[in-house]
Amino acid sequence: MNKLLTRTKDFVFAQQTGILSSALVISSMLLLARIFGLMRFRVMNNYFSKEELALYLAAFRIPDFVFELLISGALSTTFIPFFQSFGSDKKKQSRVISSLISVICIMLALLVLILYITMPQVVRLTVIGFNETELLEVTRLSRILLVAQLPFLVLGNILTGLSQAYKRFMLPAFAPVIYNIGIVGSTIILAPRLHLDAVIIGVVVGSGLFFASQLPALFTLDFRLYPTLTFVKEVNTFFKTITPRILTVLAAQIEATIDQTLTTLISTGAYTIFYFAQHLQLLPVSIIGMAFGQASLPYLAEMYQSHKINELRKVITDSLSNMFFVMMPVMLFFVVSRTPLVRLIYGGQRFDWTGTVLTAETMSFFAFSLPFHSCYYFLTRCFYAAQNSRTPFIVSICSIAGNAILSYIAVGYMELPVWSLGLTFSITIILQTLALIFLLHIQLGGLLLKIFFKELTKISIAVLMALMVMYPSQRILDGLIFDTSRTINLVLLMITTGTIMTTVYLIACWLLDASGLFLITRLLSKVGILKNDDIHELLPVQ
Repeated sequence: MNKLLTRTKDFVFAQQTGILSSALVISSMLLLARIFGLMRFRVMNNYFSKEELALYLAAFRIPDFVFELLISGALSTTFIPFFQSFGSDKKKQSRVISSLISVICIMLALLVLILYITMPQVVRLTVIGFNETELLEVTRLSRILLVAQLPFLVLGNILTGLSQAYKRFMLPAFAPVIYNIGIVGSTIILAPRLHLDAVIIGVVVGSGLFFASQLPALFTLDFRLYPTLTFVKEVNTFFKTITPRILTVLAAQIEATIDQTLTTLISTGAYTIFYFAQHLQLLPVSIIGMAFGQASLPYLAEMYQSHKINELRKVITDSLSNMFFVMMPVMLFFVVSRTPLVRLIYGGQRFDWTGTVLTAETMSFFAFSLPFHSCYYFLTRCFYAAQNSRTPFIVSICSIAGNAILSYIAVGYMELPVWSLGLTFSITIILQTLALIFLLHIQLGGLLLKIFFKELTKISIAVLMALMVMYPSQRILDGLIFDTSRTINLVLLMITTGTIMTTVYLIACWLLDASGLFLITRLLSKVGILKNDDIHELLPVQ
């Protein structure tokens, strides 16, 4: 028994030694967390209509705003290079980081107090299309989340940042799974009696478990937490460094709030449709783009600080090619199989056919930008590794402003349906990603763009070949062979069409000699014996 416990502890607290192993750990756990996250919405759709769910989802806007500002702004990106800048001086490192955590906690307390008092006025600005009864309900739920959920999530993500700084990804990656389990369990047990309050109870319990599950990591790291506000100079330096990042997150949250406001002008249920479509397309983005971005930051920072610029250029170029290799067929699948996919994920008893069709349409417009959206997270980490948060900030501000203008024109002026917000998002994220590639090319003195665009051409041709086979195959299979009124047949339809698409795509890549295929074959040949200590595991064998 002791041996089993020791091996389990070693597994959970293991330090990853390469981008590939780190990304695989994060991707696997993010996939599991996203599955549970989507499962909770399917469960909710059995108890609540899309109009009722809109109230629940709108209640998260203000707490999420604060969370993203403190965590995504301060800890998710620039924290790790700052943490590593102290080198071997562990005592100073612990005291400076402890001071930083103290400042964040003080900021959290002040923001919670101010927003709790002003919540009725703030909510009226964010959901202007809701009636008085709906506004009161959103205000009540938002206050509960602000006080009971937000502190646990902020503190839990501080622990996540510390673990990732030490290249330990297993426990932080598992914590969101526990969070979603709490929500699903509470909804199933309590929803018949407590209605929306059952979900809120699950959110509070899940956030508490999210925080508590990461506490053991604090005792295994070479870090000591001090209740201190010393090292003011270092903390000020950190906040000066992250100011562009915080402003970027602030602008992004304003953009998300504008999107919510515009959807409430369409109808109460439109926000649920928009939210469902947006989060479904985030499934592959989080598994590939966000996971790879999180895992790569410590290694990119090390390469940049070691002045290994040539190696850094090659890793970035090959990483972009590999992400397009994976995400282009995913984009195709999400566009062609949009309706069966939405029915499978969100097909609860109270989610009607109109909601299904609108969600599928909106999601397909989001999906057009999947490859670029995934690369965006990696590209921003490349700039942060070089301690340059100014460039992503300027590009993000331009993109956010453009999206806000296009969204207002689409919904406020042209009165287009909710799918138009997915289209405007895709347009702006594609332009934003291309701009980041170009600017990174300048900053590093040249990426291998000729190789990248050559590979992208091969991948695009392979995707077109897969489309010509997949689309008619799905049309034939849906109805003629599979009775998709049953869930099991929906699953079989998607597995069959997905297999057809993947097979044609891989054959086409093989015929075109796409380098991404070599990465896949190399990974498959090393299942169970993968070496994690070589950064060149990311690179295809030429």
